[in-house]
Amino acid sequence: MLHHLAHLLPDPRATVLVVGFAAFGTRARDLVDGATSVKIHGRYVQVRAEVVDVPGFSVHADADEIVSWLATTTLTPSVTYVVHGEPTASAALRNQITADLGWHAVVPRAGERVLI
Repeated sequence: MLHHLAHLLPDPRATVLVVGFAAFGTRARDLVDGATSVKIHGRYVQVRAEVVDVPGFSVHADADEIVSWLATTTLTPSVTYVVHGEPTASAALRNQITADLGWHAVVPRAGERVLI
């Protein structure tokens, strides 16, 4: 995908669709927020293409779906680590796992290492 972006972003005739949630700190978020250039493969690429944000689509399960899926396990983990999502969403999922399943759930700090 990065090769396609590097080729298409400089072209003012092109349209780049950002479909789904664009997380903070990603190129997709930078594009949605109006960046005039993004770094791809070690070089900055000018953004002249139209960038269209389509946030309503997502292939990710929501919190209820994740908790329902977790509930299907026959084993209770000693710790469940929530490592995906924005900080507020991660904390909410951690709280829901604890409330609904009674499991110990943790959102690790950025850069934290855990011995499994």
